[in-house]
Amino acid sequence: MTQRTITYPRADGLALSGSLYLPAGYDAKRDGPLPTLLWAYPAEFTDAKVAGQTVDQGNRFVRPRGISHLFLLTQGYAILDNPAMPIIGEGGTEANDTYVKQLQQDAQAAVDAVVKLGVADRTRMAVGGHSYGAFMTANLLAHTDLFRAGIARSGAYNRTLTPFGFQAEQRTYWQATPTYTEMSPFTYADRIKAPILLIHGGADDNSGTFPIQSERMYAALKGNGATVRYVVLPNEPHGYRALESTEETLWQMTDWLDRYVKPKPKPAPETAERRP
Repeated sequence: MTQRTITYPRADGLALSGSLYLPAGYDAKRDGPLPTLLWAYPAEFTDAKVAGQTVDQGNRFVRPRGISHLFLLTQGYAILDNPAMPIIGEGGTEANDTYVKQLQQDAQAAVDAVVKLGVADRTRMAVGGHSYGAFMTANLLAHTDLFRAGIARSGAYNRTLTPFGFQAEQRTYWQATPTYTEMSPFTYADRIKAPILLIHGGADDNSGTFPIQSERMYAALKGNGATVRYVVLPNEPHGYRALESTEETLWQMTDWLDRYVKPKPKPAPETAERRP
């Protein structure tokens, strides 16, 4: 595989970056744009200058192991790993009060960047993440049409179930009810039309991501007619460790993307010309 750090601007001019991985032996002229996975994890900032810093990982040796999403490089996917997804609150404003808007801008910029480079096919984009990244994934499927499918592992989707704060959010549900509601993809489950794979450890011990989060999200999606699969990994905590769980996770992720992202969209059928 090959890796390089790419930089690109958000719509408001904020500089963003991410690590672009391409399969071993990839040739742009021969292979053309690839199906691509964005794997990310949002972060809150109080300073745009800090949020726009580039972290270059070019001198690090990356060895995919365990449930790493980089396994998908061996299956013919390009991967934009850890593209910056900053949520910024400046001048006394709360970052999460504009969470959805900023997340949309971050994702749009990332997709545009890899498509512009010619390595990604805009019609075959996927998004995924673990924990807060899973929360992000569900939100992006609810609020954008950038992605054909999503993978959400061990996430939280209903913020009323974490009423005393989460991540960098220090306000309680009762102090910021509109923000908790707006940020919860559970609220917008009826808008999620792209196929989404939910995976969760059956013994998740993270206080913000108990399995009930995926159970209720699955029920909401299924009840609204979404294409969704819910996989429970027995006895696994927030991170998956057993060999069987690792193999199952990698198989599920690959199967999901091979079904819903890798195939090229079929051209729209031509309409017959109506004669008078």
